[in-house]
Amino acid sequence: MRKQIIFGEPSIGKEEINYISKVVRSKWIGSGQVTEKFEKKFKIYKNSKYALSVNSCTAALHLSLIYCGIKRNDEVITTPMTFASTINSIAMVGAKPILADIDPETFNINPKNIEKKITKKTKAILIVHLAGLPCDLNKILKIAKKYKLKIIEDCAHAIESKYNNKHVGNFGNTGCFSFYSTKNLTTGEGGMIICKDKNIYKKLRIARLHGLSKDAWKRYLPESVKKKQFEHYDVSEIGFKYNMIDINAAMGIVQLNKIQKHWKIRQSLFNLYKKKLVGLPLKFQKINFKNVKHAYHLFLLVIDNKRTKKKRDNLISFLNKNNIGAGINYRTVTDMTVYRKKYGWTNNTCPHSKYLGDNTLSLPIHPKVTKKEALYICEKIKQFFKK
Repeated sequence: MRKQIIFGEPSIGKEEINYISKVVRSKWIGSGQVTEKFEKKFKIYKNSKYALSVNSCTAALHLSLIYCGIKRNDEVITTPMTFASTINSIAMVGAKPILADIDPETFNINPKNIEKKITKKTKAILIVHLAGLPCDLNKILKIAKKYKLKIIEDCAHAIESKYNNKHVGNFGNTGCFSFYSTKNLTTGEGGMIICKDKNIYKKLRIARLHGLSKDAWKRYLPESVKKKQFEHYDVSEIGFKYNMIDINAAMGIVQLNKIQKHWKIRQSLFNLYKKKLVGLPLKFQKINFKNVKHAYHLFLLVIDNKRTKKKRDNLISFLNKNNIGAGINYRTVTDMTVYRKKYGWTNNTCPHSKYLGDNTLSLPIHPKVTKKEALYICEKIKQFFKK
């Protein structure tokens, strides 16, 4: 197969391009009515009370921590198997990230380990639904209630995910989503916060755009100007530049219309990989709860080093030579230089996460991958282990 199979190719069609063109021709390309329309559609899709667009999931996490009352020297328990933004967001508010190791079967944070890490300084649990598999929410909610802790859900991989038929993101104080270019729904760059608390929503809405009392489009669009006399804006909070713009939101609206169709394609690829790779010295993420919906954002496979001497990095190199893109999601955060220096994390801090981070890789699972390409990928993996 000569054509390169891209690991995380975004699925963008004529509909997205046409809507973006319409926004550009309208001459209003900043935050405006299209952004608000996307928020309303996302809120309906997630069956949430409030939805607020931002320019990244990192922004969503940062704002959530601030307006959930997390302050300097507080402790926030989270998973070591995550992207840097999860840890960085905690550090940005001056709090300390405390790692609870993962369940070696699901790869998500282990509730048993969460409770062991709770101290008087613990104020919140920041959970990550890795690859699109919901965390063990019943147990985590019980722990949070027992110790009066806030819950922030990092749903960057989990737009379609459900737990007990309820969309993830609705279980915590806030749910934070990513629309980065490789995500199941993309706006190029972007994110969303959902919540059920009106007061938090109001504060988040103002804080995401410099702390302004009124967005520019509500002050300057012709429809707005006609309705009332001119009003000066106020700055009521020390805010951030975290808003989404209409160009991104236009893409998001179209992508949201395609989300179920794309989910079915990824589900089919996920099941095909799992079926064809059975019998190899590999482990897969275990879906061990009933009544959950996996978002199938990633297909993770883990080399079982008890059954083979083959190495993950060698497999990635082999796949690349055969025009197959692969990713690593993720190395454990305890490997990262800055966190080792700042927090003293070592290889022994979270051993299950360390093993996973050293031995896992992700296969292409986006809607542009054909069945023929998926079968080719499986054959090449089999070939690697036969060598």
